[in-house]
Amino acid sequence: MLAAVEAGGTKFVLAVGPSPDAITARHTIPTRDPATTLAEAAAWFAGHGRVSALGIGSFGPVELDRASPRWGFITTTPKPGWAGTDVARHLAAALGGVPVGFDTDVNAAALAEHMARGGGGSGSLAYLTIGTGIGGGLVLDGRPVHGIAHPEVGHIYPRRHPDDREFPGTCPHHGDCLEGLASGPAVIARWGASLSELPADHAAHAIIADYVAQACHVLFASVAVEEVVIGGGVAQTPGLVERIAARARELDAGYLPGGARHRIIAPRLGTDSGIIGAMLLAAQAAAEA
Repeated sequence: MLAAVEAGGTKFVLAVGPSPDAITARHTIPTRDPATTLAEAAAWFAGHGRVSALGIGSFGPVELDRASPRWGFITTTPKPGWAGTDVARHLAAALGGVPVGFDTDVNAAALAEHMARGGGGSGSLAYLTIGTGIGGGLVLDGRPVHGIAHPEVGHIYPRRHPDDREFPGTCPHHGDCLEGLASGPAVIARWGASLSELPADHAAHAIIADYVAQACHVLFASVAVEEVVIGGGVAQTPGLVERIAARARELDAGYLPGGARHRIIAPRLGTDSGIIGAMLLAAQAAAEA
C-alpha cells in the first residue's frame, strides 16, 4: 500500500491505495497549525495499516535538494505558522520510517496530468493552479523540472491590464505579481466576491483571463511546453479556461512555431490531479528504495 498527501494551504487531502490509479481510501482535513494538522494526518494513516512509501505534494516554497538538511521542509511560505516546517520527515517517522517522495503540489499535479495524457514518458506539460495562491509545475519528458529550486510561476510580473491600473496586489512579497493580481484572494480584495460569484459579463473575467494568459504565453515562449493545464478553485469558474486560451492566442499573434500544438486545457483528472500525483511520488519512492 502507498500513502499520499496533497498538502494545501486550505486543506490536506490524504489517500492510501495499492497504486496511483487505485486509491482505496481518502480523507480531507483542514490545514490548521502544523502540529495539529500533521498529527491528524498521521492518525488517519495509522488506521489504514502499514504502507511501503509516502508521497507528498506540498504548498510551498519547499526545499527539494536531497543534499540539504532542510530537504522536505516548507520554507518561506506566507502561510502563518508553517514557515520552517519539516513535513516530510515528520510524516515519514509517523509511518514507521518509510521512503518519501516529496515535491510541490503543482509538480505532483503536473506529473499526474502527464500520466493521464498517455503516450509514455515523452512530451511536455505545465500545470498552473489558480486558487488561494498561484503555482506552476513543469514536466519535461516525464520528469518534473527542478533548477536550484522549483518553479515559482505565480510570482512573475504580468503587464497590468488597462482597466486594472490602481489595485496594488495582495502578494505580501511582491504586491502585483501574478499571484497578487489573479489569485482568489486578489479577486475578492478588489471586487468583493469570488470570480464564479460575479456576473458573467463582469470586467473581472477578462482581467483575470488576461493575466493568466500572459503566464501561459511565457510558458509557451520560454519552455515550449505543449500544454498548460489550468486547475484550482478560481479556474473552475465557468468559461474561464476558454477565455484564457482565446486571450493567449491573441497574445501570441501567430508567432510561436508550436502553433496549434500549444493547448490550454482544464485538468483531465479534474480535482484529483494533486492527490494522484502524490501517489505517483510515493510509487517512485518505493521503486527507488
